[in-house]
Amino acid sequence: MFLVTGGAGFIGSNVVAALNDAGRSDVAVCDLLGQDGKWRNLAKRQLADVVPPAELGDWLKGRRLTAVIHLGAISETTATDGDLVIETNFRLSMRLLDWCTANATPFIYASSAATYGDGEQGFDDDASVEALRRLRPMNLYGWSKNLFDLAVAERAAKGEPLPPQWAGLKFFNVFGPNEYHKGPMMSVLARRFDDIKAGRVVQLFKSHREGIADGDQRRDFIYIDDVVRVMMWLIATPRVSGLFNVGTGKARSFKDLIVSAYGALGLEPNIQYVDMPEQIRGSYQYFTQSGVDRLGRAGYNGGFTRLEDAVGAYVKGFLDRADRYR
Repeated sequence: MFLVTGGAGFIGSNVVAALNDAGRSDVAVCDLLGQDGKWRNLAKRQLADVVPPAELGDWLKGRRLTAVIHLGAISETTATDGDLVIETNFRLSMRLLDWCTANATPFIYASSAATYGDGEQGFDDDASVEALRRLRPMNLYGWSKNLFDLAVAERAAKGEPLPPQWAGLKFFNVFGPNEYHKGPMMSVLARRFDDIKAGRVVQLFKSHREGIADGDQRRDFIYIDDVVRVMMWLIATPRVSGLFNVGTGKARSFKDLIVSAYGALGLEPNIQYVDMPEQIRGSYQYFTQSGVDRLGRAGYNGGFTRLEDAVGAYVKGFLDRADRYR
């Protein structure tokens, strides 16, 4: 059996879909479904169990698992409850790491590009303790993720016991189906699609930095199918362990993203640039771009979808349909 924590969430539900599509119905999800319709992310799936996080410790007792895919976390970059974030993102991760080590179970987990902070230290997925200690995440979420990366890296550096396979994945700006429950944390494409389709103006931030045009703030946007492909490759390649960036390696602008959506619908862009709120100007990232060489050196050659093609697949396959769920 596979265990996917956070399996009802955005990335998790897409991983569950891929496992089902690969013929695996022996998939247990650990998540909270709540009352906001998150269950719809799993409505087309076959599951072996749905485990509340509070019961996970007891559920694991005496079990043998094919792999643990640990994606469950408080992922809001605006989270402020330090105790809750540490308990959820760090301590639970440590317990799962220890369980997988003791039970010789592959462990694939979500880190985050938020660990890089403002990017001053670059975006190199160097898994050494020294490199990870130099990172300065800008929010509580990013700090909690880097704290866990450090714990794993230190064990690896000291030759201490670890699972037979362990892989931490630093996701960049992932977008795609089943992100709709995330509210303000959805991709700007998902948030603005109804405006695009209806012909209403779409607002993007002006630039407040010399030499960067309005709307030309850049991110490493990566389509969810590419992310899942990396994870399925890792599951099928147990010899590979390490900490890896998961991005395309090519930064594109927010304007490119939105213009691509208009293009997928055959519409002319209708974009208005507005001032960035004062309170976020000092901490706003103008550029993120993953280094993906380490993943390539590990043997991954699945490639990444061009932004325009990814947006087209998302718009035509999901956003512009009555049923937007995978």
